[in-house]
Amino acid sequence: MGTRVKSYLVDTNILVRFLVGDNKSQQELAKEWFKQAQSGKIKLILKPIVLAETSFVLQSVYKKSTEEVAVALESVAAQKWLVVEERSVITNLWQWYKKGLHFVDSYLLAYSKLNAHELLTFDKKLDKEKRS
Repeated sequence: MGTRVKSYLVDTNILVRFLVGDNKSQQELAKEWFKQAQSGKIKLILKPIVLAETSFVLQSVYKKSTEEVAVALESVAAQKWLVVEERSVITNLWQWYKKGLHFVDSYLLAYSKLNAHELLTFDKKLDKEKRS
């Protein structure tokens, strides 16, 4: 009988420390956890809400551009050794995020299109994008 791999949820601050590197010891620990996940020693789970918060923190606190955030988070979320919940939605939302829509709006657009759901909104920018 094989040993069960322990699963961990990844919090926003783990991604921020990994990407920004403003705390070297925490960045190194995040890298170590990522290496353990790559080698199959642990399982890391990334929830969409964590990506949403990370995008907000990187833009509001660290003043990263939309493009910088999109490139960084798209790259992280594409890692096969990460268990990314709703991966197909996350993979598809970047096209709208890169156009300047907020992460949550981009998520809703991707989700609605992938699942053939109509999106109800009063947001003019979001409404325009859903029609294109």
